[in-house]
Amino acid sequence: MPPSITSRTAGRVAKRVPGLRRLPVMRLLLLGEVVLLARDHIERLTPRERRRLVVLLRDARGRPSRLQGGHRDELEALIAKADPKLFAAEAAAKLSPVPLPKRFTNPR
Repeated sequence: MPPSITSRTAGRVAKRVPGLRRLPVMRLLLLGEVVLLARDHIERLTPRERRRLVVLLRDARGRPSRLQGGHRDELEALIAKADPKLFAAEAAAKLSPVPLPKRFTNPR
């Protein structure tokens, strides 16, 4: 039976991306799940808020202390709106081999 187009395409991609062949398929699937979770949390922000978040992060250059007080507060509010605590709990629940307690994965 000849390989499907999906198999051929995956094989071609694996040849071109260094290290991809060494990653087991389950890790790739889990990574994809985490990426989808991250997208869901980023989409909680409006497009304008996402642009503003990028500008603030670029200005901070990895250090919120580089921002002035008002901008730092704005950055904190935007990050809080994306709910990173829930994102971390949902990602841990996806990656964990055992179920996590509901208090971690349920919204506040």
